[in-house]
Amino acid sequence: MGIVVNLDVMLAKRKMKSKELAEAIGITEANLSILKSGKAKAIRFSTLEAICKVLECQPGDLLEFES
Repeated sequence: MGIVVNLDVMLAKRKMKSKELAEAIGITEANLSILKSGKAKAIRFSTLEAICKVLECQPGDLLEFES
């Protein structure tokens, strides 16, 4: 299966909307949507770091490997 993105789960836990997160980390809602859907081919470490700072979580909370 590959890498699964659990961004929706963390947003729900933090009671935050995608729009709020996108504004807080400085990316478009469209790019955040691509990331959330798991269709992104890559993510910059700086973006991952910003998401983790805003959501107060670890990268492993957002990404997991499923075989």
